[in-house]
Amino acid sequence: MKTTINTALAATAATLAILAISPASAKDAIPQNQLVKNVVLVHGAFADGTGWRAVYDRLTQQGYRVTIVQNPLTSLEDDVAATKRALAQQDGPTILVGHSWDGTVITEAGVDPKVVGLLYVSALSPDAGETTAKQYEGFAPATEFVLNTGEDGFAYVARDKFKAGFAHDVSDADATFMANSQVPINLAAFGTKLKNAAWRTKPSWAVIGKEDKAFDQAMLLRMARRINARVTRVSASHALFLTQPEVVADTIDTAAKAASK
Repeated sequence: MKTTINTALAATAATLAILAISPASAKDAIPQNQLVKNVVLVHGAFADGTGWRAVYDRLTQQGYRVTIVQNPLTSLEDDVAATKRALAQQDGPTILVGHSWDGTVITEAGVDPKVVGLLYVSALSPDAGETTAKQYEGFAPATEFVLNTGEDGFAYVARDKFKAGFAHDVSDADATFMANSQVPINLAAFGTKLKNAAWRTKPSWAVIGKEDKAFDQAMLLRMARRINARVTRVSASHALFLTQPEVVADTIDTAAKAASK
């Protein structure tokens, strides 16, 4: 009997623990008849898809089907192709989300007919015929966001500047790990002209970190206004996809519900 009671108590404790850490409660579950249930998350430069984990957990707890793209960061064409492969896996209308450099990628790939909404997370949003590099023209340089570029044209964020420039709102240990696990980007991609601009025909949202050191704030706001995005600003670094998962996930949920009407 004692063993049975202890087992029952342990099971109850485990259940309570799971409920306590659940990223979304039962009341947040999406309606069964909601049209948009698919989400594709696209990481930016110097990171990989694992940074979306907390956003993924929250959305899947609500009932969304979430796919995370692993970009090679070798060219715009290669990143768009990786995103298109993820979109091909979707079984219905989809919200497409990009962080930083991958705002450019979702702008190009988002013309896919399955995409019904775009979310730019402190992200770039060029127009068709423009390059990513053009978006920086006329804005203050990001002096705390320092890149080291190799002879092959691939760039890393300087390790000693990583926390200040990329993720000041994570722990020192996490910033060190992120700095040492970076995925470099081929900077030649910034000079590639876009063929399409999905934001011209599809509704857009934007979440902007107010302490983002990778971009001039005026630049982020200018891009968001040009694409007529619904803007949410939050106290966060450039790594807000990692440090503000609730805000990002809630904005994705808002976009999905709006696109379902």
